[in-house]
Amino acid sequence: MSHNPIRPWRDITRRKSRQIMVGSVPVGGDAPIAVQTMTNTDSSDVKATLAQVIAAAEAGADIVRISTPDQSATTALKEIVAESPVPIIADIHFHYKRAIEAAEAGAACLRINPGNIGSKERVGEVIRAARDHGASIRIGVNAGSLEKHLLDKYGEPCPDAMVESGLNHIRILQDNDFHEYKISVKASDVFLSAAAYQGIADATDAPIHLGITEAGALLPGTVKSAIGLGNLLWMGIGDTIRVSLSADPVEEVRVAYEILKALGLRHRGVNIISCPSCARQGFDVIKVVEALESRLAHIKTPMSLSIIGCVVNGPGEALMTDIGFTGGGAGSGMVYLAGKQSHKLSNDQMVEHIVQQVEARAAQIDASDQETDALL
Repeated sequence: MSHNPIRPWRDITRRKSRQIMVGSVPVGGDAPIAVQTMTNTDSSDVKATLAQVIAAAEAGADIVRISTPDQSATTALKEIVAESPVPIIADIHFHYKRAIEAAEAGAACLRINPGNIGSKERVGEVIRAARDHGASIRIGVNAGSLEKHLLDKYGEPCPDAMVESGLNHIRILQDNDFHEYKISVKASDVFLSAAAYQGIADATDAPIHLGITEAGALLPGTVKSAIGLGNLLWMGIGDTIRVSLSADPVEEVRVAYEILKALGLRHRGVNIISCPSCARQGFDVIKVVEALESRLAHIKTPMSLSIIGCVVNGPGEALMTDIGFTGGGAGSGMVYLAGKQSHKLSNDQMVEHIVQQVEARAAQIDASDQETDALL
């Protein structure tokens, strides 16, 4: 926010990594942390899959991954790629030929799992296809599908085994003079994931894709992802993320942005700061916040909004937000604009008036940004 001072104690120093391109999206280096999700439709159903891709993109996904388990899926992929508003990653397991077909279909990136893609020679064929068609590669190490020789060596999935798996496959790519790759070392266990990611971050300068795999349903998966990914991001690790939930892909995107917004790493849409409500509230905080979340879902411009039920913390929170409303008494409260008291407002007009204020502020910010871009 323009009226807030810079706070150096909030800065996160990101790990220095090489930058690669996933289609038109830069990943790594000083690029913004890219948000990904994955479709869960039948990949051979072009209409349904494309609809999910578009919905995810509208929610803010920079990249979308699509599973390509068979030839019908890679055949459909060509049409999906042609219509997609964002780069598409092809998710490959077991069948290296699907990776080659996906590259030929225009996938911007090929996600291959070293534990099940096959021999070094087959990986070499995938690399050639990626190079020939301008695709990058994600090495996707997963604790649940580590190579047998590593399980024999370490006895169980562990951080050292996951890092060794990743580095072995980085070596194959480098031996083939291919450097457009990123890497992930996922597990469903938060501790295992965090330790593996710290190990791989120290061992390579490749861009890192973060994820806690199979995190679970919406609520527990969000909590698990926020803890695991949030701590890694706070340490500066991570160049692109996917929150893995048993939920609509749009929810994955929303949760990813909430994690990034909480850490000040990306800003999109309205960040609503609201109290949990108590007996002091001058209006129904929970009901109002639910209404505002729905009414303001279309706003993409980064902005902060405080909705506080009483004057204990309300004025202080409003000082730090673009727009604020603090409950008072006698059926009214105070509206704050840019951290300053502006005008009183009756509670029954609150939602509609705040929506108008947010939309007006978003239009003002967007116009200012356009003027700045024109000058540049």
